[in-house]
Amino acid sequence: MTAIAVQPQLKSQFKPLRLVRHSLELTKRSLIKTWRTPEALIDVTVQPALFLVIFVYIFGGAIAGGTHEYLQFLMPGILAQTVAMGAISIGVNLNNDLEKGIFDRFRSLPIARSAPLIGAVLGDVVRYVIVTISTFAFAYLMGFRIHASPLHAIAGCLLAVLFGVCLSWALVFVGMLVRTSGAVQGIGFLVIMPLTFASNVFVGTFTLPGWMQGFVKVNPLTHLVQSMRGLFLGTPVGNHVWWTLGWCAAFVIVFMPLALAAYRKKV
Repeated sequence: MTAIAVQPQLKSQFKPLRLVRHSLELTKRSLIKTWRTPEALIDVTVQPALFLVIFVYIFGGAIAGGTHEYLQFLMPGILAQTVAMGAISIGVNLNNDLEKGIFDRFRSLPIARSAPLIGAVLGDVVRYVIVTISTFAFAYLMGFRIHASPLHAIAGCLLAVLFGVCLSWALVFVGMLVRTSGAVQGIGFLVIMPLTFASNVFVGTFTLPGWMQGFVKVNPLTHLVQSMRGLFLGTPVGNHVWWTLGWCAAFVIVFMPLALAAYRKKV
């Protein structure tokens, strides 16, 4: 009788370990998929370079009085923008997997139900690392320089990667809700683009209309960009890092349970 009572307890005790193991296996699947389709990384490699060239050399003189000055201001903003827009891909990819019936195969396997989503999100860490490295490399070639300690610069990069991973849960939720991958992309751009432009990515907050500044000051991208500017350029950071971490926690707390619940309904 005691052995029978203990067995379920031991099974529930090792459930988190099973979830971790299964999630890591599916993370490996996601990485292999990325490795075999490198063209899927265009949005995190070529796109930030294009934005840097277009905005620095076309608008830099008008906005900041010179291209070099504007590059120092713009680079953290472009990194934040690309990380945010890169989160759209995970929603699109997961929705494609739903359409192809891949998740039906996962359901037939003895794995934790939430492992496919967690594995996909963990696999996307590589995308955010790639976008950080590629943006830094191209900006460096254009003349961007770090004016803070290497530790501060690394902290800024890690903050960008963390923000992207946490934000991706919102797009995973969208991917589980809508019926087509095109709809996921449309909704993603509809949300991310206003967040990007109604922020301090391209211009200082004080230059914007008064009615817009209230939204800009609470915009999560504003806090991320200001944090990275401070950590990369050695300017005051204030409480922007704490606000960014708070937004990261909010994305996970709100959207991760919603995404998992929507996924369970789908499969």
